[in-house]
Amino acid sequence: MDSAHLIGYTGALIVGLVLGLIGGGGSILTVPILVYLLGFNPIIATAYSLFIVGSSSLVGTIQKHKKKLVDFKTGLIFSFPSFIAVYLTRRYLVPSLPGTFFSVGDFILTKEIAVMLFFAIIMLLSSISMIKTKKEVVTTTKTQPYYITFIQGLVIGTITGLIGAGGGFLYVPALVLWAKLPMKKAVGTSLVIITLNSLIGFTGDIQNIDIQWPFLLTFSAVTIIGIILGGYFSKNVSNQMLKKGFGYFTLIMACYIMYMELA
Repeated sequence: MDSAHLIGYTGALIVGLVLGLIGGGGSILTVPILVYLLGFNPIIATAYSLFIVGSSSLVGTIQKHKKKLVDFKTGLIFSFPSFIAVYLTRRYLVPSLPGTFFSVGDFILTKEIAVMLFFAIIMLLSSISMIKTKKEVVTTTKTQPYYITFIQGLVIGTITGLIGAGGGFLYVPALVLWAKLPMKKAVGTSLVIITLNSLIGFTGDIQNIDIQWPFLLTFSAVTIIGIILGGYFSKNVSNQMLKKGFGYFTLIMACYIMYMELA
């Protein structure tokens, strides 16, 4: 194993630890690790990330279910439009994107650069959601019409398909506001959606790319080990402090990605 792969697998362990410690957000580092540390093409990296995020979220779902923090019925209802959007995005939208969007002088906006810049924007939004102090959401007894939920699922699913990350920071508020779930149960339920979205979305890539299964399974296994370790240590640390600190780190990473792609 060369040094780049050793660093990459260390990154996978860190992703898992973050997921296990704070319950979300860590998966957004998977694509940068695959692209900048291991040298994968961004399109392949987002596909691999879907499998890694899906398999690790499955483990997280089991952990949350044991604590009775998963509402499977609500998760499955919300998953339906989302996994349709993720699959169609990976199967048809991503392959159909033009190789070059436009050029200005010496700068050429390729498909790969566009995907990474969009990813960086989502990272910025994710970092803000982790940094700011969560306020108790005031809910009403009025249920949101399902067609609005369906549209939300399609939009979030499309974003998930494009960037290859879980999208928990988008699903959790939707579950709190629409399904009136308590925050902790919304986090656990979002893992059901992320698992289905990511693994079903990944099947849309199987026909389009040559998958290195030994590497992908090993990377995923290391991430899962990190989740188990993180879950074990989570009882001894302050989740709020960790989440805010990781939010600032994600903000720095988003700026780094923009610099790397635009410099």
